[in-house]
Parts: sequence; C-alpha cells; structure tokens
Amino acid sequence: MLKVLENAVPVACWSCSVAHNESTLFCPDCSKIQPPTAGDYFSVFGLERRLNLDLAALEQEFHRLSRRLHPDRYARASENEKQWSLADTALLNDAYRTLKDPLRRTEYLIKLAGGEIGAGAAAGSDSALVQSQDKIQSKKKVPTDLLEEVFDLNMQLHEMRAAKKMGQKDPQLKETLQQAEDKFAGMVDAVDHDLRNQWAIWDAGDAAVRQPAQRAMVALLDRRRFLSNLVRDLNEILGD
Repeated sequence: MLKVLENAVPVACWSCSVAHNESTLFCPDCSKIQPPTAGDYFSVFGLERRLNLDLAALEQEFHRLSRRLHPDRYARASENEKQWSLADTALLNDAYRTLKDPLRRTEYLIKLAGGEIGAGAAAGSDSALVQSQDKIQSKKKVPTDLLEEVFDLNMQLHEMRAAKKMGQKDPQLKETLQQAEDKFAGMVDAVDHDLRNQWAIWDAGDAAVRQPAQRAMVALLDRRRFLSNLVRDLNEILGD
C-alpha cells in the first residue's frame, strides 16, 4: 500500500470549490481533473518523502492515474481540462521515472532536502552533455582508498588501447582487466547495499539522524558514480 502524504496544504477545487490536498491530480469530491501544481514528485502519488517505496504499488498507482489522465478522456472537455490532462500526464511520467529508479530517487530526495550531489547528477536528466560532464568529474574524484589501484588500472587500459591500435592481442592483460571489471562491479554492488542501509536510517530518523545519513548517501553516490565509470570503461575496451 502507498502511504498517503500527511499535513498537505489544502486548496480549493476549481469546479466544486471543495478544499483538497494540493498534490491531488483529481478532486476527491467531484472527481474533476486539477491543474498541475508545484508539488514534488512524491506528492504526485500522495507519498511521504521516503527512500524505501513499495514499487509494485507505485507502478499500479501510476497506471491507474495514467488511465484517468489519458487525453482521449477529455476530447469533449473544456480547453483547460485538455491542457491539464497533457501537463499532468507529463508530470506523472517524470515523477514515476524518478521514483521507480533507486539512484534517481535517492538523488532527488537529497536535493529536496537541500543537499548537493555530484556535477551532472541531477535526477531525471537524460542529457548526453550532462552525462559526459558527470563522467569527467567523477574520474577526477578518485576515492583515496583506490588511488594506487586506479593508477595501475589506467596504465593497463593505456597498454590495452595501444595494443589494439597496433592490432596485437594480449590475453594475459585481457584476463587482468576482466578480473578488475569483476572486482569493481562487486564494489558497485557493495555501495548499493550500503545505500539501502542509509535509506532505512533516513526513513526511520528525525532531522538530527537524517543529516549524517544524507552526507553518507552523497559520499556513496559519488563513489558509485566513479566505480560505474570504471566498469563502463572496462566493458568498452573488453567488448571491442
């Protein structure tokens, strides 16, 4: 079950004037579609700001609201309602795409809480330029515990690229890089596990507890971004 957002600011329905939750896409009294609001993505689904979500319930609610917002339902409605169905659908899609993804959800909630995350990691952004900038920035932030290992890896990657450029094969080097890929992929999994632990702390804690959890999640996201870029580089060179 989705947990309903509490303490929302009531607003009046444009059609029946009955006050309702400001995040409601439809008036609970007359069922009329409502104009899009400035609420956050959690409020679109009537959710508290939490990191652990019931994804099956989220998906079910997404499909239910999508059907109710479909433009075909408003073919004979007022011009405002037609426009609202399109705007609300776009808002719903953005909200669902962000909340269903664990990393986007984490980044988004941190930003809502006033935290800062790595360059280019804005939740929901699919810009190729942003992703490229993020990859460059992440490569500069080598975790201190990986400095020596990453230095050696970069040397090996350089050797492999040079060998491929000359049409040569180096099975031993390829095996070494494959082992590195497996190791760093395992590190990504470990970061994901640590993130889920911080989710539980955030969801159960008050402001005093959430601050250190937020800092820990920012650091984990930075580490994950760096490790993911390493795994991507290794995949690319091993897949050539």
